[in-house]
Amino acid sequence: MEPSAPATYWLECMHLIAGLLGLLVVALVLVEFFLVYLLPRRVRRDPRFARQLNVVAWETFRAGAGRLRPKTADTVLGFFGPLAVLATLGGWVVGLILGFAAMDWATGDRIGAARAGFSEDLYYSAAGLFSVTTGVSPAGTLGRILHVAEAAAAYGVIFVVIGYLPALYQAFSRREVTVSLLDPRAGSPPSAAALIVASGKRGSWADVDAYLEKWEEWTSELMESHLSYPVLTHFRSQHVNQNWLAALTTVMDASALALAAAPEGAVDSAQITYRIGRHALSDLSFTLRVKPVVLQHERLSRAELADLLTELDRIDLPHEPADTIARRLRELRSAYEPHAWALAQYLVFDLPRWVAPEPRANWKGGYWRRYHHEPHA
Repeated sequence: MEPSAPATYWLECMHLIAGLLGLLVVALVLVEFFLVYLLPRRVRRDPRFARQLNVVAWETFRAGAGRLRPKTADTVLGFFGPLAVLATLGGWVVGLILGFAAMDWATGDRIGAARAGFSEDLYYSAAGLFSVTTGVSPAGTLGRILHVAEAAAAYGVIFVVIGYLPALYQAFSRREVTVSLLDPRAGSPPSAAALIVASGKRGSWADVDAYLEKWEEWTSELMESHLSYPVLTHFRSQHVNQNWLAALTTVMDASALALAAAPEGAVDSAQITYRIGRHALSDLSFTLRVKPVVLQHERLSRAELADLLTELDRIDLPHEPADTIARRLRELRSAYEPHAWALAQYLVFDLPRWVAPEPRANWKGGYWRRYHHEPHA
């Protein structure tokens, strides 16, 4: 029995609504894909799907890792970065399949005049996206346009991802090379005291300033790459006792100490490194939606500061009076430590200490020394 006129009218309205919703879903997916993968800067239109997916997934990872031992937890959390990239891409693929399936169901012309069920259109859409031959061709012009558009979207996504992943891992590799170079000077986990002492053993703040100058470019590159691709903040280092946030915080600590303790005009480069580091921490906190928080513990006690100044005296590194240094440090630290602490809590990193009780270095250990009894250098 043929459907009545009112039933036919409402069926056509359903097809129209489904087609418009499918078009909207596809448009939103492609716009978000463009914002996240192709537009390397923050924009007013936030990529909400990718961000919300990452937030929910990260909270789940954090909750699960919180029940594990520290080393195991760090390993588990290390899976999140690559998985987040794949999960986001998978979400967009599902969105494209659903959107094009809804439009195919709305047109109903892929198998002539008869309309197929939505499940068949869903299979047809998925097959078209992955270039699988189904033996069915669209009969109408609109159906053919949709079929070509879906294939073009699939190829575009694939080619963009092929170009995106190498760039992502190159940025990660460049970041980690410099993080590893911090180990011989500052230890692992790094500390500002060890870094200043190692760089200033020649008795000149110029040596400290020259080393801190090298971190200016690394910090600016880290800020640019991690703001463009925030998922990089979740990529963890090869060693459990190293991470990019600890390295950046240690450099900020060392720059702050140099600015507070060195004679006037002796550490101009440290001033620039401090500024770009503070900029990076502030912007990354904003991008990850974490608010600055007051530290839950004092990272540099008065006794530790006194011991550090004693060590500077031992290596003949001139410095300002202790009270002046303490006052300047309070001002300088208040501008960046709340951001660093908020990021550390969110990313499950340990902030480095100013003075490490027992400085260690990864280059002195490792499997070679463990199994072959290689002596310390």
